[in-house]
Amino acid sequence: MFISTCMAGPTHGGSRVRAVRAAKILIALALACLAVASSGVAQTALQEGPTLARIGLNGTVRVCIWPDYHGISFRSPRTGQLSGIDIDLAIELGKALNAKVVFVDSSFANLMADLEGDRCDVAMFAIGITPARMARLRFTRPHLASDVYAITTRTNRRIQDWADIDRPGTVVAVAKGTLHEPVMRERLRNAQLLVLDTPFAREQEVQSGRADVFMTDFPYSQRFLASVDWARLVAPPSPFHITPYAFAVKPGDDHWLAFLNRFVETIKGDGRLVAAAQRHGLQTVVVK
Repeated sequence: MFISTCMAGPTHGGSRVRAVRAAKILIALALACLAVASSGVAQTALQEGPTLARIGLNGTVRVCIWPDYHGISFRSPRTGQLSGIDIDLAIELGKALNAKVVFVDSSFANLMADLEGDRCDVAMFAIGITPARMARLRFTRPHLASDVYAITTRTNRRIQDWADIDRPGTVVAVAKGTLHEPVMRERLRNAQLLVLDTPFAREQEVQSGRADVFMTDFPYSQRFLASVDWARLVAPPSPFHITPYAFAVKPGDDHWLAFLNRFVETIKGDGRLVAAAQRHGLQTVVVK
């Protein structure tokens, strides 16, 4: 109103001066309000960190998953429905944040690039804590841990037990980017290591007989064996390489990592972690 009065036609000099002054005061007040609002946003970001501030502003938390991980974060090819322990826990995280969970498809091969490229706020698909990943990512306290297992066919005569794996002529398949790639590269002395782009490729190589075994973990092995009739589990007689699993974030936001650690401790303490593990047959690999 003051500005329109100022810009109106001829008026008395005193009225014009008062209108100009009023307009200046209005503009000053508006600028002051903007400054206070900007200061409040900056203060919130300073106190909460940029990730929590963004989640609070947008009302969404972006969670990277690998949708082919049986028992962890699996998307049914028939229904498109997601299931698994980390899907359940992501939903609980959304409740803790009062935010909608948006699932973003990722993979172990793309994990670091997806987090560093800000495609998601957190990766929740049983990320194994390895030296290579620790150099570029930050991890919460672990909630699961698994040893390495092998899957072969029921008809494979070469592989009867674990000792038969690392022998000349044996072909061992692993998925690129998984923790099994560096582990088996280091541990194998006689067998041939075959690194494949996808988990489905390693399974196909074993089923076809072009590879003797593929390496996996306890969660994947249990769900996979329940879904096919041609496969057989080969377990190590003693611990081979137990790896803790956790949620992963990119570096640079300690507030966000601290919030996630509190979340992990909370679901351990109130029983939600164990309950989710029991729903998916994974209670034996829970880290309490």
